[in-house]
Amino acid sequence: MGRLTVNLCGLELDNPIIPASGTFGYGYEFAEFYDINVLGTFSFKGTTKEPRFGNPTPRIAECTGGMLNAVGLQNPGVEKVIAEELPKLKQCFHKKVMANVSGFSEEEYVYVSSLLDKEEQVGWIEVNISCPNVHGGGMSFGTDPIQAGKITKAVKAVTTKPVIIKLSPNVTDIVSIAKACEENGADGISLINTLMGMRIDLKTRKPIIKNVTGGLSGPAVFPVALRMVYQVAHAVKIPVIGMGGITTAEDVVEMMLAGATAVEVGAANLVDPYASKKIIENLPGVLDHLGIENIRDITGGVING
Repeated sequence: MGRLTVNLCGLELDNPIIPASGTFGYGYEFAEFYDINVLGTFSFKGTTKEPRFGNPTPRIAECTGGMLNAVGLQNPGVEKVIAEELPKLKQCFHKKVMANVSGFSEEEYVYVSSLLDKEEQVGWIEVNISCPNVHGGGMSFGTDPIQAGKITKAVKAVTTKPVIIKLSPNVTDIVSIAKACEENGADGISLINTLMGMRIDLKTRKPIIKNVTGGLSGPAVFPVALRMVYQVAHAVKIPVIGMGGITTAEDVVEMMLAGATAVEVGAANLVDPYASKKIIENLPGVLDHLGIENIRDITGGVING
């Protein structure tokens, strides 16, 4: 067991770095840049029952400290993911992958999760009940403890692999939602998804994004993510994956001190395709500098008072 090794819901990772869903495609795209087997794992693109083109363009906008996106879960649909994307991934990634599932109804979450659960390559099911950029689903399930619990229970009933529920920060009480997921069988919690935001074109006086609003990600959201990870990790007994604005090895240590067992790196991958690789390479030096022997020992190690 190496000094970067962590255990996530019973499965061992060589390190805690996981590129976040929607920022790493289906993996093989990044394999053109480097050997992606250096990663702990990664969460592949949010997958729905039917193919989705996503939202109309433009659907990306820059902002200070980050970016807005309203891509809208563009993906080829679960059957094509299984038939075409996963075989291509298997050629370049030899570890278990995290399957990110999205939906617009309880039935759709159940259908997609049950199919992906049967795939040998899939190690975890990450259920996204927090996407702010689609209508009639996504975040609507993640803003209410009862609905979040129902989706969790339904997915757990048709899966054998660890189920990790991805939560939205666009709520008033993140802890009650996380606890509802835990009570209904969730094996882990991942947070945060993006914060709601918008930009306006000063010349046209129209929203830059066709969808009007989009999800804010990048370094600007890190303090919010850190606070929510801290709150949830101290309220539940299941592992927490922390994400939101992580760009450096120091950010990883800070997020794990707040209570994360592993972390997901999102927007940084869109700025620099080598971002996750660089963080992994820099981690040992940061641990040495801070006098930390094994990274797994720092989870929840923040000192209060």
